[in-house]
Amino acid sequence: MKRVLRHITSGLLLTLAAAGASGADILSVRDTITDPHIVYPYSFEADTHLMMQNWYMQNYTELARNEFTNNTPVYPTDEELTQRLLTMPTAIEMPFNSIVKSYINMYVDRRRNLVENMLGMSTYYMPIFEAALEQEGVPLELKYLPIIESALNPNAVSPVGATGLWQFMLPTARGLGMEINSLVDERRDPVTSSRMAARYLKQLYDIYGDWSLAIAAYNCGPGNVNKALRRAGEGAKKDFWEIYPYLPAETRGYVPGFIAANYAMTYYDKHNISPALARRPILTDSVMVKKRVHFQQIADVLDIPVEELRTLNPQYRQDIIPGDIKAYPLVLPSHQALCYVISEDSIIAHDAYKYNRRAVVEPSTGASRESDDGKYIITEEIKYHKVKKGDTFSSLARRYGVTAASIKSANGIKTLRRGRTIKIVTTKKTLKPVEQEAEETVEATEVETPVSEEVITTEVTDAPEECDDSENAETETIEDFTADINSESDDNEADSDDSASDNPVDNKIKSTFNSRKASTPEPAAKPAAKAEKPAAEKPAAKAEKPAAKNSGEAAPVYHKVKKGETFSKIARRYGTTVKKLQQLNGTDGSKINVGQRIRVK
Repeated sequence: MKRVLRHITSGLLLTLAAAGASGADILSVRDTITDPHIVYPYSFEADTHLMMQNWYMQNYTELARNEFTNNTPVYPTDEELTQRLLTMPTAIEMPFNSIVKSYINMYVDRRRNLVENMLGMSTYYMPIFEAALEQEGVPLELKYLPIIESALNPNAVSPVGATGLWQFMLPTARGLGMEINSLVDERRDPVTSSRMAARYLKQLYDIYGDWSLAIAAYNCGPGNVNKALRRAGEGAKKDFWEIYPYLPAETRGYVPGFIAANYAMTYYDKHNISPALARRPILTDSVMVKKRVHFQQIADVLDIPVEELRTLNPQYRQDIIPGDIKAYPLVLPSHQALCYVISEDSIIAHDAYKYNRRAVVEPSTGASRESDDGKYIITEEIKYHKVKKGDTFSSLARRYGVTAASIKSANGIKTLRRGRTIKIVTTKKTLKPVEQEAEETVEATEVETPVSEEVITTEVTDAPEECDDSENAETETIEDFTADINSESDDNEADSDDSASDNPVDNKIKSTFNSRKASTPEPAAKPAAKAEKPAAEKPAAKAEKPAAKNSGEAAPVYHKVKKGETFSKIARRYGTTVKKLQQLNGTDGSKINVGQRIRVK
C-alpha cells in the first residue's frame, strides 16, 4: 500500500478527502478530480518536422492554409468544452475535468502542428482502423487510440519496446498470433495490427464490461488494472475514475488523453487548426507474393519510389518480402497491382545476383585465391604463423612482405600473444598476359598465306616418270606410290638430310606424295617444264603447310593437374588461354581437381 501512496499526488488526496467529507458520491470524482503531476504520453514528443518529411505527407497532402486563414489559438470556456464533449456521437463516455482539459490544451495549443500532421495522415489510416473495428463490432471512436499511442507513425518504438501504430509489446503481439522476426514485424503492418488491436480491445471489454477500464488495461495490462481494482476496495461497480489514484502514472493520463484526442480530431476547426488535406487520393490494392523479392527490384522495374513501397508496407523491416517461405501481402497503388502480377518474373530476375540467397556454399580452403582486375592477376595466399618470443607486428610484416596494419586487421587484434597462431594474408600481382590476341594473329596469318597450286600440280605430274611401265598408271592407288617412296626413304634414312639438300626435286616429290595420301592423284595438267624452278625459291616449304593440314589433326596433349595449379597457371605454361582450355574440356567453370587429366592442345 505504501508503494501505491507514493504515486498518489497531494492534489488527488485533497480531492478525495473533500469528496468524502461532504458525503458526495464517489462518481462525482470524475468531474472534480485534479492532478498537478500529469504524465503525458510518449506520442506528444513526436518530431513534427520529421513527420512532414514522410513520403506520404510530401506527395499526397498539403496544409489547407491561405491568406485568409486565422492561425491564432482559441481558448473556449469549460462550459463550451463540456458541451462539445457531450454532443460527440460516441458510445464511450467522454466526461470533462481538469485533467481532460489539460490534455485538450496540449493538443489544440502547444502541439497544434502535431494535430495538423495527424489530420493529414488520418486520411490514409482512419479507413483501415474503422474497417477493423467495425469487423469486431466495437465502438469506432477507438480509432483515435493510435493518436495517443504512436501519433500515427507505424514505425514508432517506445522506450520500453512497444512498436507500431497500436504500440504492441512483443509478448502481447505474439500472444495474438502476430509474426515478428528479423524480416517481418506485423506490429508495423497497419491492416494486421488494427485487426489484432480491435480483437484485443474486445477481449478486454468482455473482461471488465467497461470501456474506460478496457482502455486502461490496453495501456498498462490487465494485471495492473486488477491490482487497482483490489486496492480501491469492494463495493459498487467501478470505472477508470474510481481507481485513478491506484493506477501507474502513465496510465492515469491514458484515458484523459484518449478523450482529448477525440476532441482535437473532431473540433480542430474550432481552434483555427489547418489540417493537412489530401492533395490526391491514394488508392491501393494488395497482391500475394510467393517469391523472395526486394523493394529495389520492384522499384526499378515498375518505376515506383522505394519510399512509397516502405510507406505502404512498413512491416518489412529489411525491404525484403520473404515470399519463398510463405505468401505475404504487398500493398501497391491500385494502378500498379496488375503491373506487378504481369511483370513478376522480370522483377524477380532483375539484379537477382544481388539479392539471391545461396542454398549450398562450399567453404574456402583459405590457402589461396585469385582475382582479376583487368590488368593484373591478383593472388592472395593465407599463411599461418605461431607467435614466438620477440615477434612484433613490424618484424612479421618485414618477414612476410606485408604491413603491420594488415596483420592486425586480418586477425582483429591489437597486441601479440606468444603461442597464439595468427593469420597473415600475402598478395601478389602478376601482369595479365595478352596471349589470346597473339594466337588470333598467328591463326589469321596461317589462313592468309597463299599456297601455289602450280607447284603442287607440277610436282605430281613430274613424279610418274618412274611409273610409266604400265598403261594403267593413272589408276594406281596412292598406297602404291607411298610404298615406293617409303621403301626408298628407308634405304636412304641415314643420309636423308643430305639427299634433301642435294636433290631438291626428289625431296619435293616425296613431300608431295606424302601430302596426298588421303586423295586420288589427278592426271598431269600442266607442262613439265614448269617444274624446273630454281632451288633458291624452296617451294617445298610451301607444300609442307597443306600437307600438315590434310594429314588430319595432331594427337591431343593432356596434362595431369598438380596441387596448387589452376586453369590460369596451366594456360600460361602451354601458351594458351583459359577460355580455350575450358572449350577443349567442355566446361565453363574454373574448378579443377588434383590428379585430373585435362586436354591442353
